[in-house]
Amino acid sequence: MQQINLEKQEAKLKQLNQKIKAEKNKIEQSLGKEIIKSANLNYATLTTPQIKMIAKKFPVFLNQDQNNQ
Repeated sequence: MQQINLEKQEAKLKQLNQKIKAEKNKIEQSLGKEIIKSANLNYATLTTPQIKMIAKKFPVFLNQDQNNQ
């Protein structure tokens, strides 16, 4: 009986972790879309090196903005 309850809890935990991961992915995609849209970037011509450069610059910008508040 205890083993069955443990298995049920593990299944619920796994399902909850999947929901958390899906929500995190949704937020990351929405954030990325908003950044691209706000910066007037073109999806079709955006290269991997450009994406990496933007990703490196963005946290620096955010930290500077927070420090100036």
